[in-house]
Amino acid sequence: MRFDLTDLRLFLAVVDAGSITHGAANAGLSLPAASERLRDMEAAGEVTLLTRGRRGVTPTEAGEALTHHARTILHQMAQMRGELGQYAQGLRATVRVFANTAAITEFLPRLLAQWMGAHPQADVELKERQSSEIARSVAAGFAEIGILSRAVETGDLVLRPFAIDRLVVVAARGHALAKGRPVCFADLLAHRFIRLADGALQDHIDAHAMRLGTTLKSRVALRSFDGICRMAGEGVGIGIVPESAARRYRLSAKISIIRLQDEWATRRLSVCARRECDLTPPARSLFEHLTAGI
Repeated sequence: MRFDLTDLRLFLAVVDAGSITHGAANAGLSLPAASERLRDMEAAGEVTLLTRGRRGVTPTEAGEALTHHARTILHQMAQMRGELGQYAQGLRATVRVFANTAAITEFLPRLLAQWMGAHPQADVELKERQSSEIARSVAAGFAEIGILSRAVETGDLVLRPFAIDRLVVVAARGHALAKGRPVCFADLLAHRFIRLADGALQDHIDAHAMRLGTTLKSRVALRSFDGICRMAGEGVGIGIVPESAARRYRLSAKISIIRLQDEWATRRLSVCARRECDLTPPARSLFEHLTAGI
């Protein structure tokens, strides 16, 4: 069986996601390329590794065995890179970080700038993901550090407090909601929304709408909190953004900020890693930097 590291990373991503489509995306491969690799793996071993069904995929008994060995091999590779990196002179290092929307837009720019300025030989591969995906990716070794909501299942991951992210509603100052009273998400569903064009935060909001049996009524989708606030200030619709962003644009966008009462609207963010001793030296340094001010 000639499995390379890409094969092993892909297989773990698929098993952890329970989906070939999502696993391929997490491993950075197209769906056709991922499907072909998985077929080749099964053909090379003359064994079925995955049971495919309408609700996704699950590993067979042989697949469970491969999952165990793949995690061990990738863990040992990470340790080897970390130990050798301590002796390398002038070698560039890359730290893989997965984080949710609020962390990437509101908290990380300043913190990463400080750390990267002090570590000119280190690069950061930063990807936006939902918190549940972040937990799976860090556990599987696809990311060394994650920043996620404590509301999701994190298993045996090491967690350190990072920040509190509150979501609020923004609306024009003359809007019916702009009376200062907190509101429930369910009471907003009759209104027209200014959405984020894509991203983990919008997926998070949409998921809560689906749990209420509906979808948001969208007028327009934008790529920035600034744009959402400015549109809301002009009376185009309402938006949901992090409180820190709303306060930053409050005066220039002429918006009112309305508190969301729902428990899910206040998210306690944590920095996570599989185990601190598994981190490469640059990743350990960044992990410590991200948690130093807490």
